Amino acid sequence: MTALSGTIAAGFPGSLSGSLVDGEHRYPLRIFYEDTDAGGIVYHARYLNFAERARTEVLRLLGIEQTELRDRSGVVFALRRCSLDFRRPARLDDLVEVRSRFTALKGASMVADQSIWRADEVLVRLEVEVASVRNDGRPTRIPETVRAALQPYLTPMEQG
Repeated sequence: MTALSGTIAAGFPGSLSGSLVDGEHRYPLRIFYEDTDAGGIVYHARYLNFAERARTEVLRLLGIEQTELRDRSGVVFALRRCSLDFRRPARLDDLVEVRSRFTALKGASMVADQSIWRADEVLVRLEVEVASVRNDGRPTRIPETVRAALQPYLTPMEQG
């Protein structure tokens, strides 16, 4: 890890990786022209990109670099299942925040509840299951280093 890894250059507050607040990861981002259609509304698929960025950055905040994990352990993460609930559109130049909580750690997968907010308004809710797979694509147990890093931030789903 470099000296500047995870931090913004001098003069900018915060971290490129976002922050952890009460077990919830918060990752701010700006909506760019490339994220939108001609009307300035975010393409539906881009929300998946935003959520994946946030999951990558929470791991980075917890000391897990995915390239290092792949090189050392032969393990990568792949989206297994995802459900999205679109409530309101994000628009060009909006400042949004992806909020993520890990709700389950299974043998070879983990579940995250994620939501994308503009100020105090939820735009999209996602439930994501990510599988731990070897370089050949076969499922494998989540490495202990990842499990140990995530365990303190695990927020199990409330049974309704």
